[in-house]
Amino acid sequence: MTIPLRLGYKASAEQFGPGELADYAVLAEEVGFDSVFISDHFQPWMHDGGHAPAALPWLGAVGARTSRVILGTSVLTPTFRYHPAVVAQAFATLGVMYPGRIVLGVGTGEALNEVTLGLDWPDAPERFQRLKEAITLIEKLWAGDRVTFEGTFWHVTDATVYDRPSTPVPIYIGGAGPAATRLAARIADGFITTSGKDPALYTDTLLPALNDGLAKAGRTASDVDTLIEVKVSYHPDRQTALEKTRFWAPLALTPEEKMGVHDPIEMQRRAAALPIERAASRFIVSTDPEEHVERIARYVELGFRHLVFHDPGADQAEFLRTYGTEILPRLRARFGA
Repeated sequence: MTIPLRLGYKASAEQFGPGELADYAVLAEEVGFDSVFISDHFQPWMHDGGHAPAALPWLGAVGARTSRVILGTSVLTPTFRYHPAVVAQAFATLGVMYPGRIVLGVGTGEALNEVTLGLDWPDAPERFQRLKEAITLIEKLWAGDRVTFEGTFWHVTDATVYDRPSTPVPIYIGGAGPAATRLAARIADGFITTSGKDPALYTDTLLPALNDGLAKAGRTASDVDTLIEVKVSYHPDRQTALEKTRFWAPLALTPEEKMGVHDPIEMQRRAAALPIERAASRFIVSTDPEEHVERIARYVELGFRHLVFHDPGADQAEFLRTYGTEILPRLRARFGA
């Protein structure tokens, strides 16, 4: 079975307030996007001009204002400031209210969102084990009544999520390394990653890990939605397209450069030192719609079937209308819908 191509919008909670961001999500549906995924940050990357609306009430509000688009998190961390049982309850409620339209995207998290709350920040292997256990608990709560669970990190006794959709909410796992990718392939409904990194990461690491996980679980490629956030910056003036990426310069910091940083002011200081070319390095920066399509097409040809576009500019309405008119139809004509 061929998975249909889906084209989505990344709602940047770090850059816009909740009301404005909700308006953009509604417009995304109007101009033809298939999905809207929101980030889930307690704090933004940048202090000046930053935002961090809570994803859970935002999803509920946007669900009520839309009728067609898939809505999800990319990604939420169900292992520190959220108890997995609370996540299970919240997404079950969303699934009841908006059946077939909700996705729970999860990941291992960032210090920026957890350390400020006085929470410990363990090393990567423990964060990964926490995520695996959280997913197990969420799925048990969605499948059974009076759940008692004794895990390494969480415990529940006689717990019931009383309002659940008839079909469980899909769980997507985000990752930039082979372990999370294999886990997604083995147990999840989808895999989430981001664009603009070394091409070898996708061809030599992530996609082989995905295929390995599928084979070990006896699954096929059609069992897992492959979602990639594609970072794009379009403007008729190239310098403007470059400058639009400045707010997102923290994305260009290496993991070592931002390791353990929990303060947006410090993150902003480190990002401000980057030259604009490096700030823009994760983005497809072009004045030509055809070049956008060609460079986006490389990800489709690798096997990604759900592309969620993230534009860094302040005028998201202009981006949505431009992509809805110029880019989405070209991609659908080329790859099918």
